[in-house]
Amino acid sequence: MKALRVLVGTAGVALMAVGASLLTDVRDPTDALVWLGGAALLHDLVLAPVVLLVGLVLVRGGSRGPVRGALLVAGALTAVALPVLLRPGRTANPSVLPLDYPRNWLISLVAVATVTALWAAARGFARRRRRPDR
Repeated sequence: MKALRVLVGTAGVALMAVGASLLTDVRDPTDALVWLGGAALLHDLVLAPVVLLVGLVLVRGGSRGPVRGALLVAGALTAVALPVLLRPGRTANPSVLPLDYPRNWLISLVAVATVTALWAAARGFARRRRRPDR
């Protein structure tokens, strides 16, 4: 397990180095820094508290972890998709944003909800099977 953590940590550091090297090509890094700061604030002030509160309110018992995980994934998907979801109408060039992004975003959210429901059901089933009959 420690080797896996070291491997994932090394991959993360390598990806940060790639990102930093890409920033050297940017003429004005202020926009990128503002975007990065906004993403951190969005996560810390909106996404994380909402996930924790909704997970606390909606779920009691053993399914709280999967529901919170699903909410985090749904929030991240929404944050990534927000620019194209809020775009103002059609563009002059139809090849700029050629897909139906709202539909694909909803399909992604349904997939996350489905996997979460299956995961929670499997955990509940496994718990019931482990309990000795009285």
